[in-house]
Amino acid sequence: MKNMKMNKYILGGFLALASSASFTSCSDSFLDEEYKSGYQSDYLETEDGIYDLATSLYANLRFWFAYDWAHATTQIGVDEFSIGTDNSNECWNIYDSRLGAQVTTQNGNTATAEAIWDQMYYGIASANKVIAGADLITDQEKHDMVLGEGYFLRGYNYYRLCAQYGAVVLITEPTEGVVRNFTRSSEEACLQQVIDDLQKAYEYLPERSLETYRGKLGWDKYAAAHFLAKALMLRVSERNDSWNESYKADDLNQIITLCDDIIGSHHQLAPDYRDLWNWTGTDCATETLSEWLLVAQFNKDAAADGRFGNRIYSNFNPQFSNGVFGNWIQRGQWVGVDFQRCRPTEYNYMCFDKVNDSRFWKSFRTIFNANRNLGESTYTKPDKTPYVVAAAGDPVIMFIPNGIKADEIHWDASWDQYQFGECGKSTFQYNGKDVPNAILQYTKDGQWNTYPDNVFCGLCKVEDGTRDDEKNDYSSRDGVLARVGETYLLKAEALVRQGNYQEAIDVVNILRQRAAYTANEDRTIHTDGNQAFESNIQYDTYADMYKAHSKTNTYVLSTGVSDFSEDTKTAMTITSYRNLPAEDELILSKIDGTKGYSVSGDYERMLNFIMNERTRELDGEWVRWEDLARTKLLIPRAYAFNEEVAEAGALDEHHLLRPIPQSFIDALVNEDGSALSAEQKDALQNPGY
Repeated sequence: MKNMKMNKYILGGFLALASSASFTSCSDSFLDEEYKSGYQSDYLETEDGIYDLATSLYANLRFWFAYDWAHATTQIGVDEFSIGTDNSNECWNIYDSRLGAQVTTQNGNTATAEAIWDQMYYGIASANKVIAGADLITDQEKHDMVLGEGYFLRGYNYYRLCAQYGAVVLITEPTEGVVRNFTRSSEEACLQQVIDDLQKAYEYLPERSLETYRGKLGWDKYAAAHFLAKALMLRVSERNDSWNESYKADDLNQIITLCDDIIGSHHQLAPDYRDLWNWTGTDCATETLSEWLLVAQFNKDAAADGRFGNRIYSNFNPQFSNGVFGNWIQRGQWVGVDFQRCRPTEYNYMCFDKVNDSRFWKSFRTIFNANRNLGESTYTKPDKTPYVVAAAGDPVIMFIPNGIKADEIHWDASWDQYQFGECGKSTFQYNGKDVPNAILQYTKDGQWNTYPDNVFCGLCKVEDGTRDDEKNDYSSRDGVLARVGETYLLKAEALVRQGNYQEAIDVVNILRQRAAYTANEDRTIHTDGNQAFESNIQYDTYADMYKAHSKTNTYVLSTGVSDFSEDTKTAMTITSYRNLPAEDELILSKIDGTKGYSVSGDYERMLNFIMNERTRELDGEWVRWEDLARTKLLIPRAYAFNEEVAEAGALDEHHLLRPIPQSFIDALVNEDGSALSAEQKDALQNPGY
């Protein structure tokens, strides 16, 4: 089986039918659980049918990387990200009245209230059928794998539902036809179901992926262990404090045991943080790193995309091809697409020690080069000399994230502080050449520079140069849903919750030491997935366009450090929980007092430190809203760091849960077929919606 990757055959041939049975249009109600394929009644009662249906379960993960619902529900409206000029999902960012049981859509890109709800239940319906039919499989190894897969997807999907909605509807048996009478279980009961399912998945799934059946990226027991730890953490977190006290001691101990199990397994941290995102093309070595615990698999086979291809490559970029920067860059598969859905906040920049923490420079892109309008500028500099772009490949946009205080190396009389390509003020030079856009993060007096919403330094973890079209093509890059880096942070958070603060610091230091620069490491190197364009069959045709991609960054300009001989592990190591890094102390000072929240105690300080470290390690990896909602840190941190949230003033306690979709509630009836009363409908909805 070539490359042994699951997505080589997950939806091929017959399995495309299996997928269409479980994953239909987002607009369909989850109430309709009928299997809509030619084999719905007969084939799924056979050994081969159950095995093939279990294979199709993997496709459900792809939902998280299609369209706008992933970032709308997990990445904006928090401390890390707001939105750019594109306001398709503004209501999810500022929590105004448009965000409700029926979302008021801005346009076709607006995420609906029912998107997650419906698709998770489609996956649960398939998982229920797999679990119920697993005994049809006679081979014991294959039987246990399939049963583990069924329990894993059901537990995983219910975990995602609980993280978003709290109490949901529990369905654990296959249903036929349209079912219209459901009740919500308590959040306690729902999380117990998640925990039971993931515990069974942990017991049934193999130690390693059974490559003969599933390839190298098939689910194993450690993927289940990771999400079991996350489910237990959700149960003991602050949002559930009204009922979770009796669980805390045992759950925290179990989280630590599970994390140690994963950390001691064949899943290991990648040696270099760059390894995680240094993507060179479809099915490259990066996609089989041992650090991955769960990924949604994609490739170049368009027939395998099904309903959900990977479209997130456009989410995090500034609008670099827009006239605000001078129209020097033609966007495309050679350099990316600039939809600016997720704009980093000041917190996202200031969270990093930019001298010593390589994670910032290995996660963000700070230079764009010219690939069009070469030599066409009619502007002159203040000294009346003409501004000329000498050649394709010269830097034309340079973001200089210069730290959290004024840095004198960037200020002299010849430079107008910052400028944009068409304003005729460029006086900044780099390597002896004029640069039309030089964008400092902080002003001379240490104040944050507020730029237009489409001007920001973008995250580059999801770029893909293998695409065949500017924006009408899916990415072939796998989507990351869990990795061992987060496992360490789950363990550290459990230790914080136990009051073992120094032990938590010792665990976090393992990640921080990986993040540190090694002696003589070139800190000016930039890599992202656009480099995969070098192996694109279009490369010879568009080689000049590819010159927009920069392989360097602005590390030296930002930090003033040009001697790379130092090993920075010592600088990144925290010696005591009572002596947190300067960037953390500054963040704590900005949170303290926001909406009445206090960080005066060790527990509050350390829990927020863990959230800071989760940003540094997991920035943009689809977990942030759920983390802040479960810890009840969403309100103080979003108000402190998301300017749009603060200006709108709408975010309050009820937003710690998402609204139950009105489409679901309106479709329900009583057992006798009568319509629900208004009071019954209100009882099904989360408070405040």
